[in-house]
Amino acid sequence: MAATFATASTVVGLGTSSLTWPSRGSSPKKVCLSSGFLKSPVTARNPLSLAQASGGKFTCFERNWLRTDFNVIGFGLIGWLAPSSIPLINGKSLTGLFFESIGAELAHFPIPPAITSQFWLWLITWHFGLFVSLTFGQIGFKGRTEDYFN
Repeated sequence: MAATFATASTVVGLGTSSLTWPSRGSSPKKVCLSSGFLKSPVTARNPLSLAQASGGKFTCFERNWLRTDFNVIGFGLIGWLAPSSIPLINGKSLTGLFFESIGAELAHFPIPPAITSQFWLWLITWHFGLFVSLTFGQIGFKGRTEDYFN
């Protein structure tokens, strides 16, 4: 069986192709596979490396795509604290209930809050509102400064 692999053999299905195996005594060489079905080798081009685009590099987004601004963070936080501090839930505000639940959970500190604790409801609701407010603030503030709405 070893003698079979030492000779050149034709690969079935590739027409006139031949596969040459190096002998054990010779230095390891690349296995050369040629076929009539294969086209001539062409250098592959990277479509993302365009010579004219930004010094030879193509980028899909701007370098500072987030465009952070402290005005958005400040106004977004104020824009969420104001409505969440209105006492609408049995005479208490969402912010008040959230901070009150933090105090109640810190009273027994090493023990984490139970899964049925009201703390989780206030935590998720308060932060969801904050993140929605910050997201819309970013869209509105940056959209206005960059003339998206004109």
